[in-house]
Amino acid sequence: MVFKVTMPRLGITMTKGKVTNWLKKEGDDIRKGDPLFELETEKVQTVARALDSGVLHTIVAPAGAVVPVGGLVAVLANPGEKIAEDIVTVTSQPEAEEKKPLNVESIVETPRIREKISPLARRLAEKYGIDAAKVKGTGPEGRIVKEDILREALKKPSEDMAESVNVAAEKEMSFSRKVMVEKLIQSHLKAVHVTVAAPVDMTQTIALRERLSPEIEKTTGTKPSYTGIIVKAVSFALKEYPLLNSRLEGDTIKMLADINIGVAVELEDSLVVPVVRNADQKSIAQISLYIDEKIEKARKGELSLDEVSGGTFTISNLGMFDVEIFTPIINPPESALLGVGKAIPKPWVIDNQIAVRPIAIFSLSFDHRIFPMVYSVTRGVTGGAAVLVPASVYVAADPTISPISSIAMATVHFPFLDCINAGLCLDTIYMQH
Repeated sequence: MVFKVTMPRLGITMTKGKVTNWLKKEGDDIRKGDPLFELETEKVQTVARALDSGVLHTIVAPAGAVVPVGGLVAVLANPGEKIAEDIVTVTSQPEAEEKKPLNVESIVETPRIREKISPLARRLAEKYGIDAAKVKGTGPEGRIVKEDILREALKKPSEDMAESVNVAAEKEMSFSRKVMVEKLIQSHLKAVHVTVAAPVDMTQTIALRERLSPEIEKTTGTKPSYTGIIVKAVSFALKEYPLLNSRLEGDTIKMLADINIGVAVELEDSLVVPVVRNADQKSIAQISLYIDEKIEKARKGELSLDEVSGGTFTISNLGMFDVEIFTPIINPPESALLGVGKAIPKPWVIDNQIAVRPIAIFSLSFDHRIFPMVYSVTRGVTGGAAVLVPASVYVAADPTISPISSIAMATVHFPFLDCINAGLCLDTIYMQH
């Protein structure tokens, strides 16, 4: 009996995968559950296992091949069994295969193409020398729109630079990085990015971590991280301002019930975002321990797709890289992302007196299609940022308050939350975990 080995779907957004290495060779006996080949997707590197038993008759997709989900990768058969030629069909080519350059000397549009392209897209195609007949439209009924032409323009190398600059070396981008780049380009083309920033006095956040560290380290073996504290604070903000925990689907803004916060982790040649699911229901200790574990797995390339999927909001903390301020790119299909900079000692006015405080710049990038400017700016910077404010938590000065109950008395620089109610909820969650 013949069994087809196909590219598995590891997530609802996965459309293709890259075969990076075969663990078996043709002629090997395969048992159900045996590891067959290593594969790479946009988010993870993992191992595909056999769903059936038999002899590995033919490897259709060699290492380096990019195969669509459901595409044929290999064929298993019984020992000595003959296989019809039409079953073994090459479905993909190695990713590194050189593609022929497009002829962009002139644009020739047929009446059909002219009907399928918007006037603005046509003008941009002429400006950038793009052959509209070879562009796949993403508008209604396949109509070519502005974003399609801009996406193609970004792919074109600069002819002037190619002629005037000598290339010292070349490095092929990894499959995961290429898919990530495509995703971020789409984010920039579709979402209307706006970034607002505000300085945050981290003095009491640092004090909070120092007060909680002995107890959390005793029970978990690790100290709470600043990122863990920020994730917890943000989870409350997302409940207070549900638009930040939403996504735009067509003309409908969908506010999400789950609060799943992704934490961006930079790797040598890629970027992954482990997701803290139901962050509002976890303690600071749990969140910090979870993030540490996922960062370690990310560096080893051992994250599962489930661990990097389902995010509703993302935090990118570049403070450890000495970055003070940056403009984050929204992680689609989310609607906002918080960037955290390094806390640096700076002059800070307190009660008309100048003091030196550790100040961090928090940058909130959001999709202007979802957030009116008055909402994001007045509430996001001057009125109490839905994300920036909770991250600047400071503990009440009462020395009789224990480290745990001190969270219950947490307050913020801007009064957009009922600090007692929010704190009691946090205290309860911490005690339960």
